[in-house]
Amino acid sequence: MLLPQGHLVKGLGWIALAILCWAPLFPTAKRALPFVDAFALGTLRYAIGTVLFITLLIAFEGRQALRYEGRFAAAALFGVIGITGFNTLVWYGLTYTRPEHGAIIMSLQTPLTALAVWLTRGLRPARFTQACIALALFGVFLVVTKGSPASAFEGGALAGDLVIFLGALSWVIYTIAGARFSGWSPLRFTVLTCLPGAAGLFIVNGVAIAAGIGVVPSAAAVGEIGWQIAYFAICTVVLGVLGFNFAVKYLGALNTMLMLNLIPVSVFVIEAALGRSFAAIEIAGAAVVIGALVANNLYLRRVSARA
Repeated sequence: MLLPQGHLVKGLGWIALAILCWAPLFPTAKRALPFVDAFALGTLRYAIGTVLFITLLIAFEGRQALRYEGRFAAAALFGVIGITGFNTLVWYGLTYTRPEHGAIIMSLQTPLTALAVWLTRGLRPARFTQACIALALFGVFLVVTKGSPASAFEGGALAGDLVIFLGALSWVIYTIAGARFSGWSPLRFTVLTCLPGAAGLFIVNGVAIAAGIGVVPSAAAVGEIGWQIAYFAICTVVLGVLGFNFAVKYLGALNTMLMLNLIPVSVFVIEAALGRSFAAIEIAGAAVVIGALVANNLYLRRVSARA
């Protein structure tokens, strides 16, 4: 199905904004973690981002949009799973692994969503999609193990990758939950789930500090990464999410997810520019993942056009 020219231009503009905002996320976060720990990073990111989101919601939909209308329990549940779970697990996992690994693992969210829909709604993916999922998982295996499973646990990298995978799964659950909140705009759903999710981050941060595995960042440490924190809050939380949601509106989910496959490629380019060297097996694995995801998205788009 051909998109109207106006929708195509607007959609490409919004998804370009999301990609520009999200591509530097993992490289930037990896270099911020020596100054603030994973728990503080997630808390700072959403403490500022949520305030900005609330301001936008009131400006565009009015104060009445802040009401939960009997859906607080569900919004809190999925907000904690998505916002608290994603931020805690992904940033903690990134402490022990490499940015490009995180980006490749996060790219699995599309096939993970297909599997989740199969398990929860009984909608079995087509055989071609199943084959692409298996191929993508194989590609991730090549990247995170460098073709040597026996040495994968050295330095805790594989453990970090597994934790990031759980964070990706948390976001998949959160994404699927959006369908439960019919009548809410994407902005309203985001804000009303961010509020309990951000509160969950504060609680997790407090527990981590009390348990001795987290620390209160000093003013000097926060000052050292001031621009990174501003980037996390404004670009990755607000502009990135809005760019993605509006791209889905104008381009459709399939086209939008296809464009997002540029993000792991961008992460590899950024890391290479910063002096990172890659084994040939890592590059091959990344190519397998991206190729499988692109093939599946093109297949689904063709099926949708025929329907």
